[in-house]
Amino acid sequence: MKVGVVGASGYTGVELLRLCAAHPSLEVAVATAATHAGQPLAEHTPSLAAAYPSLVYQPFDPGVIDGLDLVFLALPHGESQRLVPELADRVGAVVDLAADFRLRDPDLYPAWYGGEHGAPELLDHFAYGLPELFRSELSGSSLVAAAGCFPTAAALALAPFVRAGAVERAGIVVDAASGVSGAGRAPAEHLHFGAVDEDFTAYGLLNHRHTPEIEQALGATVLFTPHLAPMVRGILATCYARPTGTLSTEGALGILRDAYAEEPFVVVNEAPPSTKATSGSNCAHLTARVDERTGWLLVLCALDNLVKGASGQAIQCANVVLGLPEATGLPLSGLYP
Repeated sequence: MKVGVVGASGYTGVELLRLCAAHPSLEVAVATAATHAGQPLAEHTPSLAAAYPSLVYQPFDPGVIDGLDLVFLALPHGESQRLVPELADRVGAVVDLAADFRLRDPDLYPAWYGGEHGAPELLDHFAYGLPELFRSELSGSSLVAAAGCFPTAAALALAPFVRAGAVERAGIVVDAASGVSGAGRAPAEHLHFGAVDEDFTAYGLLNHRHTPEIEQALGATVLFTPHLAPMVRGILATCYARPTGTLSTEGALGILRDAYAEEPFVVVNEAPPSTKATSGSNCAHLTARVDERTGWLLVLCALDNLVKGASGQAIQCANVVLGLPEATGLPLSGLYP
């Protein structure tokens, strides 16, 4: 099946290309990049040289994606709203990695993203791309908004408890740390090595744009605080919720194990999860504890923000949309050390 990657020179675009190169059913026919048009992929990203020795970045034009089976959009927020109306009828399916079509309520976009939505009539046509929790939405859909990295970690950790009625839907707290690749490939002063190395800082206090997406995925109100960690890849989400009744650590682990018993990309373990263990894989690692002293439920989730938090998840969704086995071409094993 022939696919295109629009915005292929950014971190998520490059990761899509890497994963597609190992996918037995997907062939990248088009890779576009506005600022690198005309440049060979092998020159811009040498790690892809053996997989794509002759592929060259193209400028985006709707005509270049005509007839493709599926197109991935790996663009900055706001760009997909502009492109989807003109390309949706040209291709078999679209998987968007940005937040443009994740939120159901168009009124949330001015409040959290700073502007009116450009194509609100399409919001209801997009399936939310987090297969472990919303698989039924994906089947038969041709438009998918892949879940964000922080929302994926928080939702995988907490949704089994919310859905089981085991925790209160108010007063949930999510603290999550991400590697610098989560900020994208464009240069920024606060992401220089000298600024990030040996530092750990919180940002987006009370107003991070992933907050409404987490709340939508959970059906609960959440206080979310992201942090920037001095690492390249990875997210570790530490989540807190109040049980509605008697709950033990054994019971909490049982809820997670029951929820994800058939999910190949979710590992539930008693040991605290490690971002290093998930690096390069499409897996999320989870654990839980109940603190009898304070009464809080603690749930932790680690994942690779560029794979399960972005490009791997997009391919997982694409597999469902294209009628392929969901795990096709996706790595279960992380890179270590």
